[in-house]
Amino acid sequence: MEQTQQVLLGTAEQRSMLGPTGLIARTVADSEDALREVRRHLHRHPELSHQEHATTDFIEEHLRGLGLSPQRMAHTGLICDITGEDPSLGLTALRADMDALGIPELTTVAFRSTVEGVSHACGHDVHMSAVLGAATALVRVADAGGLRRGVRLVFQPAEEMHPCGALELIGQDVLDGVDSILALHCDPGVDVGHVGLKSGPITSATDPVKVQVRGAGGHTSRPHLTQDLIYALGSIVTQLPAALNRRMDPRSGVNLTWGSIHAGSAFNAIPSSGTLEGTLRCLDHEAWDQAEELLETILADLVRPWGVEARVSHDRGVPPVSNAPSSVDVLSSAVRGVLGLDNLDPAAQSLGGEDFAWYLEKVPGALARLGTRTPGGRSYDLHMGDLMIDERAIGIGASVLAAACVQRDLLPV
Repeated sequence: MEQTQQVLLGTAEQRSMLGPTGLIARTVADSEDALREVRRHLHRHPELSHQEHATTDFIEEHLRGLGLSPQRMAHTGLICDITGEDPSLGLTALRADMDALGIPELTTVAFRSTVEGVSHACGHDVHMSAVLGAATALVRVADAGGLRRGVRLVFQPAEEMHPCGALELIGQDVLDGVDSILALHCDPGVDVGHVGLKSGPITSATDPVKVQVRGAGGHTSRPHLTQDLIYALGSIVTQLPAALNRRMDPRSGVNLTWGSIHAGSAFNAIPSSGTLEGTLRCLDHEAWDQAEELLETILADLVRPWGVEARVSHDRGVPPVSNAPSSVDVLSSAVRGVLGLDNLDPAAQSLGGEDFAWYLEKVPGALARLGTRTPGGRSYDLHMGDLMIDERAIGIGASVLAAACVQRDLLPV
């Protein structure tokens, strides 16, 4: 009985690490100014997917300053282990994405991007800073003998790219020895001090779709002698998303939205080729598995009356992020301990995509939404050049992640 009680409740030393007056909270509070400067450095020097060389150097230097031994990946990115008291236990991984977007920054802050046309418009600078803050606290916890289960820090490149960095790192065995993985994502529509969680799917499958159409072109005065590719494209634009919605379970949240259409160059000539590009999003894994074959079938039926040749390229981008209930429990307990019950929010499922999903295809884990909006302030949107972050979110994210790593030993499994 005593042994069971120890597993459920942890040691007194572990419990003393948690809560608003615990070692984690004190360490993060002492580090807040430094973590803010870390974030501002990263924000000034954004790097695109697979180009995160200086970012990797900066993170490596920071981790070595904590007495850790980071291991660089084949190209960019790195992993770093914090050793726990019991090496026989599986590691908890904390993941931070590193890449910026090819979006010009529109803010006027003193630490705005110094790279023309590139900015951290998705908050990855905050994600990295929060994980570095969690590492700072966890090193202190480990030194105090309160870290029973080791932690692996995963700084991942190319989240914004297809093919994505998560698959690249999984192929380099970053999950070896890991039995749970956690992450945060900025949510600029939620007040700072709040964290959103949801069991099951919390994001959408997100796939690039490209349709190429070819046919006999000709003069607009003689459309009957052509295969009128423009009419065919118009039918695909409107009818392919509609037919897909009617052929699939509406509860799956399937959505096909076009982003570009290109055909022709003259007002009086019917072109012989054209291209449509868009994004297919699915809220559940089963629909994601069915979508490719159904797209091809519907497209063939749609273009048959026009006599054109059509080919669809459907790249499987990322599956939905599906949070494991056990990992949500761990993060929920950490949020309650750090922020209080009133600051733990139910999260709605988003149609956005996140390559963190690929890790969850291998091991259980969870993604939490980190509020970054100043209370009473404006709501911003991700992937926009004017994105503003309330920097208090960095310390909150660091505290929640560090507390979750210790909390795993205090909850029944």
